[in-house]
Amino acid sequence: MKRQVCIICRKPLNSGIIISGKRICKCCEEKIINTQMDTDFYEYYKNCIKKNIVQNALKGEEINCQNYHL
Repeated sequence: MKRQVCIICRKPLNSGIIISGKRICKCCEEKIINTQMDTDFYEYYKNCIKKNIVQNALKGEEINCQNYHL
């Protein structure tokens, strides 16, 4: 069985949230919530989420909508 790790800090998970099958630990979740938008930390968290969650969501959408035509 694959060990579940946080997509931000890569530490093993004990608790946290799951978004589109990807996990964020409680510590990183709290850091994201409390981070100001004008900091480097905010950009780091945003890029981690973009890289790990948004790309998978977009790939899934392509699969689900491949036969849809305007």
